[in-house]
Amino acid sequence: MTDEDPPEEERAAHQVRLERLQAVQGRLPGDRRVRVVRPREFRREGGNIVATEDALASRGNLERALAAIRRALFGRRLATEEEGEERLSKTTGLAIFASDNISSSAYATEEAMRVLALAGAGALALTMPLTVAIIVILVVVVSSYLQVIRAYPRGGGSYIVASENLGTLAGLVAAAALLIDYVLTVAVSVAAGVAAISSAFPGVHGDRVGLAVLLIALLTLGNLRGIREAGLLFAGPTYLYVVTVLGLVGFGFWRIATGATLPPALPIEAFPASGTEALTVFLVLKAFSSGSVGLSGTEAVANGVPAFRRPEARNAGIVLVVMGTLFGALFFAVSYLATSLGVQPDASETRTVLSLLGRSLVGEGPYFYLLQASTAIILILAANTSFSGFPRLASILANDRFLPRQFAQRGERLAFSTGIIALAIVAAFLVVLYDGSVTGLIPLYTIGVFVAFSLSQAGMVRRWVRTRSRGWLASAAINALGATVTTVVALIVAVTKFALGAWLVIAVLPLIVAGLHATRRHYRDLEDRLLVPPDSGARLVVTRPRVIVPVSRLDRSALHALSIARGLGGDLAAVHISYDADGAAAFRRRWAATVGTDIRMDTVISPYRAILPPLLKYIDAIDEGDPRRPVVVVLAEFVPRHWWEGLLHNQTALLLKLRLFVRPNTVVVDVPFHVTDAGPDAGA
Repeated sequence: MTDEDPPEEERAAHQVRLERLQAVQGRLPGDRRVRVVRPREFRREGGNIVATEDALASRGNLERALAAIRRALFGRRLATEEEGEERLSKTTGLAIFASDNISSSAYATEEAMRVLALAGAGALALTMPLTVAIIVILVVVVSSYLQVIRAYPRGGGSYIVASENLGTLAGLVAAAALLIDYVLTVAVSVAAGVAAISSAFPGVHGDRVGLAVLLIALLTLGNLRGIREAGLLFAGPTYLYVVTVLGLVGFGFWRIATGATLPPALPIEAFPASGTEALTVFLVLKAFSSGSVGLSGTEAVANGVPAFRRPEARNAGIVLVVMGTLFGALFFAVSYLATSLGVQPDASETRTVLSLLGRSLVGEGPYFYLLQASTAIILILAANTSFSGFPRLASILANDRFLPRQFAQRGERLAFSTGIIALAIVAAFLVVLYDGSVTGLIPLYTIGVFVAFSLSQAGMVRRWVRTRSRGWLASAAINALGATVTTVVALIVAVTKFALGAWLVIAVLPLIVAGLHATRRHYRDLEDRLLVPPDSGARLVVTRPRVIVPVSRLDRSALHALSIARGLGGDLAAVHISYDADGAAAFRRRWAATVGTDIRMDTVISPYRAILPPLLKYIDAIDEGDPRRPVVVVLAEFVPRHWWEGLLHNQTALLLKLRLFVRPNTVVVDVPFHVTDAGPDAGA
């Protein structure tokens, strides 16, 4: 114990304690007990102090009003231990993870027909063969992802599978491809939903971009409320679409079976009957790649296995099979009926093929508007698959240090809020950039998902060959077939859509991978510099700082800051910037009369009337760059009663803090002074 150390009793009296002991008088004389008293904002749990919801209570009328609005929009806060209650059943899981894939049946046929129509009306006969080929690929992909769920019951996204079996680079390529695909899923789905609305109400077509951005904002709000609530909100519309389209195609098959004559509804602007391009193999492959957009979202269930209730893998597998079956049935039925009735796509993109099919079968009655409403809703809600998948993948990447840490943190509703908001911003930007055109966005769409498909399936083949677990040969064969098929489709999409926009995805993909690598390299470099080994026996070194208090005028807030600075220890000095010698002399006289000579006061004359540059140079002159002697700058700040009064105060202090924040070997202590505070005595 040194001469400067206070006595043991004094140190104990000044220890920082959250809890205190309170004597309580019992009912009987001499019956006294001692109880532990702590603030209601905290509770003891084991050896830890746990913050209760009261610790998050708002202060002031404005904060309480904002908290009430936040609660109305997002719901009550959820504790971490409530995460189990947020898991999905098979019913809500189908709505969350399958809406993207199922909703593709609303436009997959149309995208293939649009390309074939360039070769004339006769080329539309190839719609059914292409549909069958895509459904065969769907069966292969679903079978392959069932193997992924089996091998990775805790979640086997393409990033995890590729990273573990093919290496970090392959995993990052898969992750980047999926991130692109998730963003485009939101943009394409919402744009297609708006197209369904404009098919019923053509007057909306001119406002499609603004409407699409508004819908993305509403989806963001719904998902910030948490995954379970999002599932409950979106389950009804998903099943409504399935039932409505099944009812329509069932009625269509019945009308055809009974020999009814059904003239097709006409598009607003038809493609030229003779066509504008030759029917070549390249054109057919281009139509195939456009129709393959229907396979998007197939991987979502395998990526989100942990979101299901127990047994997670079994429930996820059931949802995957049901999803593939529903999409395949709807896709086949829409393609068959559209070609059988002679429906042709609308060159103006105002009326969708599904809406023309509805007009042909049931006219423009109540059922038609129900069809359009359910189609628009599920297309919009199909984006919800990405709002579940993108934040979850981003959180995994953040935990692996490939993305900023904020992406790994859950919000008040246990949702990955940063990922949700980032996804919404980028998707809205794409909608605006491409003027809300589905056809314009589609070329960017499918290449990312098939790159992820291929890497995931190739990784599974490597895993089965390495582990040789029971049934590995059959499993490896299924995944090898999946890898081959999806790689071929990815190459077809890249070649046929390259000039239409796929080049942009191909160019951006390595940039994203490089960005992910750079982020991890930064985190690793920082960890190497800051890491303290657990067995290093680190010892805290007492430092004696140089404490500087800038004082513009002597008032209660300045004296309060000086009192705080004096208690910090170290070498203390105050500094005052004056514009001339008379002002400096007047301030020194005031200082001597008010504070005295206990604290050194340096007055700096600034003849050019600048404040910050001379003050910063003064700090540079004081600082010797010794980490054992840091410079501590104590700033006095007046806190006004009303928020708007803040515009009238502390602007110089704010600028100084911004400059000092990046200065090495410098600590800034902000000392707020409220009007209601009792000022220190002049001689303090």
